[in-house]
Amino acid sequence: MYSHDFQLRVRYGETDQMGYLYYGRYAEYFEVGRVETIRSLGMSYKELEEVHGIWLPVVSMEMRFVRPAFYDDLLTIHTEIRKMPDSYITFHTELFNEKRKLINAGTIRLCFFAAAEKKVVPAPDELLSRLKPFFE
Repeated sequence: MYSHDFQLRVRYGETDQMGYLYYGRYAEYFEVGRVETIRSLGMSYKELEEVHGIWLPVVSMEMRFVRPAFYDDLLTIHTEIRKMPDSYITFHTELFNEKRKLINAGTIRLCFFAAAEKKVVPAPDELLSRLKPFFE
């Protein structure tokens, strides 16, 4: 298993009239978590696209709302890859507030999509080699 934590503060423009983090923003926070998780492995989404010709479209997403986040809360986005990717990769994400209380959790599944061929392909070898030590 590979995991990564990233912190992000809830900005005013991300909240609703009551000062709660707007529910639609959680999907964006999941994206931040997975982009930063890939970056922590020494790769980037940009590299996957430009060097490897791979896009990562979302196939499915599920989340549950446990408690609210509010304006100016410092959140920890905890992201895990629990299984070696094949043609798909699943990120398990949990958002915690500063008191380490769970506020949201879910999974998001993406496929490795060859842009030029317009088809689902296996994960790039470079990504697999970076993940392999965490699964041995």
